[in-house]
Amino acid sequence: MKNTFNIKEIEMYTDGSCHTQKRIGAWVAILLWGREKIILRGNEANTTHNRMEILAVIKGIEYVGNNISGDAVIQIVTDSQYVMGLPARGAKLQADNFITKKGKDLQNSDLLKLLFHLFAKHNIYLKKIKSHQKKDETTNYNIMADKLSRANVRKLIMEK
Repeated sequence: MKNTFNIKEIEMYTDGSCHTQKRIGAWVAILLWGREKIILRGNEANTTHNRMEILAVIKGIEYVGNNISGDAVIQIVTDSQYVMGLPARGAKLQADNFITKKGKDLQNSDLLKLLFHLFAKHNIYLKKIKSHQKKDETTNYNIMADKLSRANVRKLIMEK
């Protein structure tokens, strides 16, 4: 059941992290609207940093689609150059059916297909923010997303 908030704009801060040798990763999406703040997080084994960055965005958009009624503008704030570059590459990736020049599936094609579907379905804007900035009003949630995703990876490594 969807909430019936009259939401015009949602701000979403996303980040992903991965221990490259152990291939353990985590993602975080922080959603803000009005006085509401929702923190979503998850993890995956056998993964990559880029996969976690994409998954953070997907999970945040899916949460909005599944839980909030009405059309809202979703402004996704990310420090990921990879995520920021995806919309510009979308038409070519889709035209190539997410296949490389060598005829293999593009890495993360499963997530990319879903992400572009969500981009087409929702009113989304991407905003780039520099990573690892000093804490202030603008970067506070970006820093929080980064710290939460990295902490989750460290916790997973310690549990193994």
